[in-house]
Amino acid sequence: MGNGARQASDDLAWDRTDESWADSMKQVRLKSTCQKIEALAQKVFEGPVTLVPPIIIGGFNVLYPIRIQDRPDEKILFRLSCPNQAILPQEKTEAEAATARYLAEFSTLPVPTIFHQGTEPDLGPYMVIRDLGTRRCMSGALEAPRDDPDDTPTLNPDISETDLKRLYTKMAQCVHRLAQPTSPRIGALVETSPGVFEVLGRPITLNMSNMFQLSNIPPAIFPPKGTTYQSADEFYVALADMQLATLVFQHNDMVDSEDDCRNKYVARQLFRKLAKQGWFSTFGFLEDDWSAGSAKCRPTLQAPDSTGSFRLWCDDFRPANVLVDEADDDQVLGVIDWEFAYAAPTQFALDCPWWLLLDIPEMWDAGVDDWITKYTSRLETWLSAMEEVERDYGDSERPVGSPAPLRLSAYMRESWSTGRFWLNYAARKSWAFDHVYWSYLDEKFFGEQAVDGEAVSKQLLWKTRVSLLSDEERAAMEPFVKTKMAEASDRRLVEWEEEEARQRLESILFCH
Repeated sequence: MGNGARQASDDLAWDRTDESWADSMKQVRLKSTCQKIEALAQKVFEGPVTLVPPIIIGGFNVLYPIRIQDRPDEKILFRLSCPNQAILPQEKTEAEAATARYLAEFSTLPVPTIFHQGTEPDLGPYMVIRDLGTRRCMSGALEAPRDDPDDTPTLNPDISETDLKRLYTKMAQCVHRLAQPTSPRIGALVETSPGVFEVLGRPITLNMSNMFQLSNIPPAIFPPKGTTYQSADEFYVALADMQLATLVFQHNDMVDSEDDCRNKYVARQLFRKLAKQGWFSTFGFLEDDWSAGSAKCRPTLQAPDSTGSFRLWCDDFRPANVLVDEADDDQVLGVIDWEFAYAAPTQFALDCPWWLLLDIPEMWDAGVDDWITKYTSRLETWLSAMEEVERDYGDSERPVGSPAPLRLSAYMRESWSTGRFWLNYAARKSWAFDHVYWSYLDEKFFGEQAVDGEAVSKQLLWKTRVSLLSDEERAAMEPFVKTKMAEASDRRLVEWEEEEARQRLESILFCH
């Protein structure tokens, strides 16, 4: 179910992903696969082991519970990447393992022990981790009852304010602790030697994975392996490039009319232009002297250092990643699934969390405006919980050498009031981008949407901003629209050669 705010993915790519998923599920349940896992676990623990069903299947990974014969009280999980489901599975697994080990050493977050990681020719990349003995997560304590377990969870509308504050406080503790360690660069962590971690890998984002799986975007256009960023502004440009790449390379179901295509083209070119001008790192902060919105809602808090101090961020962090005791929701046992984690602009950590209602705005059945209404009604509870955690936070928990903690609650409050929340959301979400840009960002950037003082329909919003494009960008628009409309009538999955794909993207980014 959706509300029309989510850009359609490529149906042909989605069908192919579904077929691949069905094949993967057969493969991970094969007796021969289970035997290989038992044999490898036996080698790792140097003794007899037994695989104990049931196998636990997630979106990108499969967990096989293992018991060690001579250590009956020690439970472990063998985690295998789902075959053909994850983009760059080995690189992603290595970054996740490094992140988990880093957090276990340099933060107070409870992170399950990783005993071993590696790659086997017949199995692919894997990790062997401690089984915390619970399958209950914080999402289960927050969500409304569901008839179908496959339905997307949403926040229970009848949850008491007392319970909501209590559970939000547990989540706020995790968010606060995650925000403390800092990094000098943006990128993925690499464990260069035991206990030594450096930011040397490219950020592998959830959006990149979705681009590949759901829109058939060629991986050749992603930032090259080993790419890191020295500033927030550099990374914002890279994210803006990915938004244009989605428009360029999603062959099917991307545009439904010429004006729809123009809207998407203009929005992405302007978004990238602002990123290249270095405006996004200050948008919604005290230093914002450029946006139309700052004159109406004047920010009071300073922007974080955009060139030297970054925070760990996980695109998919949410209550489903926080495991709690089966009988006591107050007891957090561990925070799991650090795939799609990387050192990111501190601006990301200063936004109020997107997951307060559990479901995302572009998929909220009653529409994004209703999501905003419901979200706003819960935000004050979250901010109160965050303030309580900050009051209780002691210097004893702060990593040695780290700067004084940011006032996350104050920044989060201002993120929502200024619209900075939507900037970072749009930057990370290709399929929410168009609705968020035109509905919640464009007027904050440039002022009233009008042509000669007259309002225009949503289908013609591009006319209000096309004059802001460069001559080169305007000249390229109509040929691009013609190309996309031709693609819309030629339904197929395109296989791009690497160099051809890079040149195609550069032609619309106007890289000289």
